[in-house]
Amino acid sequence: MRVIVSAGGTGGHIYPALAVINKIKRQEPKSEFLYIGTHNRMEKDIVPKEGIPFLSITMYGFNRKKILQNIKTFYYLIKSKVQLKKIINDFKPDIVIGFGGYITYPVISTAHKLGYKTFIHEQNSVAGKANLALTKKVDLIGVSLKSSLNLFPKDKTIFTGNPCGDKAITDKKIRKTTLGFDPKKKLIVIVMGSLGAENVHQFIMNNLNKFKNKNYEILYITGKNNYKECNNFKNIKVVPYIDNLASLFSDVDILITRAGASTLSEIIACKIPSILIPSPYVPNNHQYKNALDLVKNDAAIMLEEKDLTFDALNCNIDKLLNSKEYYLKMKKNLEDMQVGSSTKIIYDNLKKLIDRK
Repeated sequence: MRVIVSAGGTGGHIYPALAVINKIKRQEPKSEFLYIGTHNRMEKDIVPKEGIPFLSITMYGFNRKKILQNIKTFYYLIKSKVQLKKIINDFKPDIVIGFGGYITYPVISTAHKLGYKTFIHEQNSVAGKANLALTKKVDLIGVSLKSSLNLFPKDKTIFTGNPCGDKAITDKKIRKTTLGFDPKKKLIVIVMGSLGAENVHQFIMNNLNKFKNKNYEILYITGKNNYKECNNFKNIKVVPYIDNLASLFSDVDILITRAGASTLSEIIACKIPSILIPSPYVPNNHQYKNALDLVKNDAAIMLEEKDLTFDALNCNIDKLLNSKEYYLKMKKNLEDMQVGSSTKIIYDNLKKLIDRK
């Protein structure tokens, strides 16, 4: 299989794309890939490290507040389509797939115009602008959440789940004992995304000492930008970053985190009871809507940032840890939300699309 992949801007777009690439590699080892991303976002560093051929295009997103900047954006959009026409025709892909980010639009729309088969994937409960704009230019659309099925035309939209969940299950496991935690005690992991996390970080740091005498342990991952040396309490460890955190999830009892699409897919795949604090700083408040998908299924607790207090957080932790029936019910509800192998569903449908006359 020859595949052009495009996704950019955030890990929520990039990592699902990489999970599908790895699935195709396992199924068809002789497959060839070309990943097209932006020149100045995180994919330019992440993708080449995975050994995947990477090509960057100079592109910027449209900005409603800076109208003059959009003149430059429009210029690069037109220029990119000229470049992409040659790139795509030279590569001659069997299919072109996109996982979101503004770079996806020129790649998929150009491929469609050239007559190549196309697939896009939406991870969030609110469709991204690029994916919405591509609705009429794609052959098939996959969504991570059942609630997102009504965002796109029914005749070409399928429920696939999020490929990041597969990766969380198959990755080599990290035991909490290797990080110095007690195998007999419950472990709570607190981790926030980098976007708009400063307020939550300050709240956690101001209240961390109130957890020092609890009978459970806490791993607080601050993010590299927020990390400062601090005195760890006996039951609390503060670190800037853990590589491949999902590998630890089999040893995590509660996860306190944002509500990004990839994170939620990992929570569902690993059946981790969680307290979700959606970021209010994302477009269309989509993390709140992502979290609602779990909350409505009694598969997570949501605590909005505006309501975040020590008493509220502590009460919800105690509710999960002190009621075995409630805790197990949440795990069962998470299990009921599982879709199976997301990457297999996507791979099988890509094959059908390629074979379609």
